[in-house]
Amino acid sequence: MKASPRVLSALVPVVASALALLSPGAAMAQSYPARPVTIVVPFAPGGSTDIIGRAMAQELGKLWNQSVLVDNRAGGNTIIGTEMVVKAVPDGYTLINDSAPLTTNIGLYDGKLPYDIFKDLAPIIFVNTTPLVMSVNAANPAKTIKEFIAQAKARPGQMNFGSSSVGGINHLSGELFNMLAGTTGTHIPYKGNAPAVTDLLGGRLDFVFAGTTTVLPLLQSGKLRALAVSSARRVSSLPDVPTLEESGLKGFQSVGWNALLAPVKTPQAIINKINVDANKALNSAELQQRLKNDGSESMGGSPEVLAAFLKEDSAKWAKVVKTANIKPE
Repeated sequence: MKASPRVLSALVPVVASALALLSPGAAMAQSYPARPVTIVVPFAPGGSTDIIGRAMAQELGKLWNQSVLVDNRAGGNTIIGTEMVVKAVPDGYTLINDSAPLTTNIGLYDGKLPYDIFKDLAPIIFVNTTPLVMSVNAANPAKTIKEFIAQAKARPGQMNFGSSSVGGINHLSGELFNMLAGTTGTHIPYKGNAPAVTDLLGGRLDFVFAGTTTVLPLLQSGKLRALAVSSARRVSSLPDVPTLEESGLKGFQSVGWNALLAPVKTPQAIINKINVDANKALNSAELQQRLKNDGSESMGGSPEVLAAFLKEDSAKWAKVVKTANIKPE
């Protein structure tokens, strides 16, 4: 007896689903991970990206009952570590915990990167964001962004701000401030945020954009004053400090961030499994506390959420780089 066309039509999606479950990627995902996984961190040990990467590795290791190793590959403004992952075997056993340079480098190096993040990397999960704080020396009379802008415009070309590197998120945040505020602050690069903050304390700089972990103790002790935070919303550790957008700079948003990615040909079934488990890890009490200590906000969500953010962030910073005519060192 022949099956009717209606029955055959109904069987098509069932058969397709069964075939998908039998695909090599799905079979690999069911047993993943069968051996240790490596998360590359494109920075030296000890920084925020390394701390978050290790915390995520620890929580994933618990979920998988498998070793998750962290491999620090610093250098080249994160290009060395990122290229290493791009060239890795796309089997889910080499991932990267990357951060803001992944998107800021696109405009900074203007087509000269050895990879294309949208063609060579597969987004897995948006881990967290970390707001920056626009801070001034406590002796500065400006109490608000409006007062500081008036001060800067009264001293055109004489205001200095520092950051950890040319083209980094702290530097670009200062340039974005200049663009939106109509000021002409001059950037002075340092080897790290700490020396820049030291010079802010010493009166050799007029302002800095720095992460909450760097400046919070100095704000609490009254040595520095926070004028605004760079995120879209106020932060819990500084509830009385407005955002830059609240302060009149419409469209200002700048955050440090971390995200997990994999080589682009990693099977989608494995990407999906890591995403599900990474969301569980991100919601663990231990990792939530770690992010809170870092002044960060957990993100999570689907790979598509991360992909959309990467496109938006790279376009924004490419415009800032071009407008400010920033060249890599």
